[in-house]
Amino acid sequence: MNTVKIKGYEIDLIPITSSHNRRAVQLKNKIIDTLKLIEIKRDDVDIPVEGQTIRKEKAVATWYGFGYKMHFEVKTQERLIDNLYLLSKVIENEVEKVKNNEKSIEEFIGEFKENDDVHDERKEAREFFGLDHKHKDLDTINKKYKELAKELHPDKPTGSMEKFKELNHHHKVLKRELE
Repeated sequence: MNTVKIKGYEIDLIPITSSHNRRAVQLKNKIIDTLKLIEIKRDDVDIPVEGQTIRKEKAVATWYGFGYKMHFEVKTQERLIDNLYLLSKVIENEVEKVKNNEKSIEEFIGEFKENDDVHDERKEAREFFGLDHKHKDLDTINKKYKELAKELHPDKPTGSMEKFKELNHHHKVLKRELE
């Protein structure tokens, strides 16, 4: 069994070998039921699972609640169905923390709240690091971040507080996407 680390959780990836489309609908319903535990309405959740769930694609969930648009996507695995399984486990774990008072609803919102222009922010962040728009390797991004942090730190002659803040913002945007 393969273990995947995502958003601070180690999740055992259970191979789904048959009935992929049916299983995808079950996972979608499970995510919706999990979010209902913290008062997110079924009609406020969007999880596209139509089509071939064994194709190479990320799993995406978007939901609205408490006055915010929240979003989470997983693309660590080859198949949509496997990414959807991981997405369901992360949301399940996060909601459980809220229900057990280990995390406030504000912290939950902070974990998943997205701006409408998040895709533009990700593109801009990759440009800032001098990377291709499709670059997904977090290790490379972290390496570039460290190099630029040394150069842009306000205590360095070449540094700038404004550029250093911008660096940290861009790193956070990409880290949130890829972790």
